[in-house]
Amino acid sequence: MSFRSKAGALAAFGLIALTTVHAADKFDFSPEQKGRLHTSKDAEAVAAIPPGFKFVKEGVLTIAIAPFAAPISTYATDAKTVVGFDPDFAHLIAEALGLKLELQPVAWPDWPLGLASGKYDAVISNVGVTEQRKEKFDFSTYRLGLHGFYVRTDSAIKSIKEPKDVAGLKLTTGAGTNQERILLEWDRQNVAAGLKPIAIQYYDDDVTRWLAVTTKRVDANFNPNAPQAYEAAKNGQLRLVGTVNAGWPLKSDVAVATRKGSGLATALSTAANNLIRSGTYGKALARWSLAEEALPKSEINPPGLPKF
Repeated sequence: MSFRSKAGALAAFGLIALTTVHAADKFDFSPEQKGRLHTSKDAEAVAAIPPGFKFVKEGVLTIAIAPFAAPISTYATDAKTVVGFDPDFAHLIAEALGLKLELQPVAWPDWPLGLASGKYDAVISNVGVTEQRKEKFDFSTYRLGLHGFYVRTDSAIKSIKEPKDVAGLKLTTGAGTNQERILLEWDRQNVAAGLKPIAIQYYDDDVTRWLAVTTKRVDANFNPNAPQAYEAAKNGQLRLVGTVNAGWPLKSDVAVATRKGSGLATALSTAANNLIRSGTYGKALARWSLAEEALPKSEINPPGLPKF
């Protein structure tokens, strides 16, 4: 749906347009990023870089990133600088390793080939850990992979944590997605237990899904947490009532991807864990309203989403 179509739909519902709320009131999309957090060189992380490891450019950490959506990564007001939590994390990691950072914007489907061919040192772009990806790449986790249930701020729903909590509700999610898989399995369990079935309504884009919630056409939106957290912080009309790991009933956390066997994953996880312990990591997440996605520690190649 185009911006004009979205705006028309918003006007038709007689609401304050969600897309016209000024995000700059709550989020900094300037290219200068004066509020970005910084860190000092981390001797432990530097020592973990494999002897003889050759970066794409000497003294530079080259990171591929897909600027696809705030607050994870998007373009600043100059339409060329990439900003968001993932860029902030990339800057922190580079500083911890004593390197300059070069971000290379890429189309998200292109990162595997570019990484495998040595065009960049790593990928920091909302990449979830899967068993299939682990066959070709190493991973250092840095964020929980979460789907979130968001309701109207005045909704009577207080918490959604398990299948019984959605029984009898009207929900919206993305068709053919992992989150739809989770909802359908929860519904199957509920019906088998004699509880009311759920009703799923499908819409083409996030704006229409948020409208469905704010106009009470559905009770909740169940989709990736980050863009919903951003929208909730931006417009004040949505409220988080529960999260589910994207790999439910297993895990599929978000990680830095590196070339298989390069050894760089150890240095990246070392740097991440020291950022977690110092509190800098948590502050960087909170800056983009993503505190719920904080990891207690960074892991190297943890279990990921299995092959289906």
